[in-house]
Amino acid sequence: MRLSTRIGLAVGCTVPLLVAASGWLLLHLVARDLHRVEDDHLRRRAAAIAPDARALLRATRNGRPKAADTRERQLFSSALDVGVRVVAPDATFSGGPQPGPSVRLPDQASGPVTLRAGGRGWRALSRPLKGPATSGTLWVFSPDTADRAQLKAVRRRVVLTALLAAPLSGLLAWGLAGSAGAPLRRLTRRTAGLDPRTSAARLDHRPTGVTEVDELAATVRTVLARYDEQAARTAEALDTARSFSSAAAHELRTPLMSMGTNLDILAGHPDLPEPDRTEVLTDLGREHARLLGLLVMLRELGRGDLVEADALGTVDVSEVADAAVAEARRRAPDAGITLDAPPGLAVHGWEPGLRLLLDNLLGNALAHGRDGHGRARVAVGVRGAGDQVVVTVDDQGPGVPPEARERIFERFQRGPDSAGSGLGLTLVAQQAALHRGNVTVTDAPGGTGARFEVRLPSGGSPGGGSDGGELPGRRDWLIGTAGAAGTAGTNRSQSFPKVRP
Repeated sequence: MRLSTRIGLAVGCTVPLLVAASGWLLLHLVARDLHRVEDDHLRRRAAAIAPDARALLRATRNGRPKAADTRERQLFSSALDVGVRVVAPDATFSGGPQPGPSVRLPDQASGPVTLRAGGRGWRALSRPLKGPATSGTLWVFSPDTADRAQLKAVRRRVVLTALLAAPLSGLLAWGLAGSAGAPLRRLTRRTAGLDPRTSAARLDHRPTGVTEVDELAATVRTVLARYDEQAARTAEALDTARSFSSAAAHELRTPLMSMGTNLDILAGHPDLPEPDRTEVLTDLGREHARLLGLLVMLRELGRGDLVEADALGTVDVSEVADAAVAEARRRAPDAGITLDAPPGLAVHGWEPGLRLLLDNLLGNALAHGRDGHGRARVAVGVRGAGDQVVVTVDDQGPGVPPEARERIFERFQRGPDSAGSGLGLTLVAQQAALHRGNVTVTDAPGGTGARFEVRLPSGGSPGGGSDGGELPGRRDWLIGTAGAAGTAGTNRSQSFPKVRP
């Protein structure tokens, strides 16, 4: 049922009830006012003729018929326009307009009452007559003006008006509602052809001046925008899943084939010499660790690509660095790791991602930053620089050649002696970009080793601006691994250090 029809029916049913209720209230108030006027008149007349009524009862009781007749005429003359009835124990006198003797009077009436006789209404008032030689009741009557034909006519007209108001008000409300609903119908026509699954067209709404319609249009636009956002995020998630499977399949092929070959050797040569057997088992363990590291790195890349903006918050980088250094010291107790991180250096970011960034930088330094004697000396620093927080990780290894300093952050870039996944520093670059920062590699301050420097915007939001924590546009770090995996075989021959296993 259309809205205009609903409004027309509602008004068509409501208006007659309001007219009838208003008419009934009006008639009730008019009748009460008329009764009040009549009752005041009856009281005044009763007070005026009460002495004559007592004199009549005394003359009757004393047996003076002529005096009684005189008093009776005087009583009726004083009554003027009201009817009078004097009721005594042994006689009744009545005169003027009043209900017939068949109408039973109330035994007691402390105030005016309404009597019915032959379809006509009367207002009646009684007053007791008491004296030294009198006893009786004086009744005065007046036609009930609230029951006259004029009020009955008004009552009929109210009923007729209520009946006529039903269709008329319903049609009027239907017409007005139809006119008022025109902007809503136009909005319906504009939105009817929108299909976000097949078309990029969106609602083009101009303000109509009707608040409800404009608010509905704004809501529709918001819903479509959210649909587009979620559709894009779903597509990204699907691409990420496809890329994950593609990259994992390509990267897992070589270590799995190597492990299969080693297992065939063990199975086919049960009497293999102990040195050769130990070498095969060591190779199996190394390939297993490589597989595990690759899967962990791919999973972390996927997490970084799919993180939502509401997961970001204020993070104390000094605290994250302290936790990462403590874990690195536990894993490599022979290494010397120092930390210089004053408290209170915060960024707007994703805490698990920042921890992952520091873990991989420390792991890379421990794996490839050892000196010629195999000793690891790593210095971690966190400092503020204007509107940025700078994280540095220095080692004393061979360093990174200038021509390789950009490529080491690409996917699956590994040196010839690296047993890692080739994704550790890619994770560092991803997390730096996720926080609207950047990562670079230079020579260490002492001239020996490498320095990895990460710059992140400080303050309440990424970029130090007012974007409210929006994520960067690039969210394809894992998606790109499928293409990169195709060329990973040639990249592995690079002669520069890369990431930890």
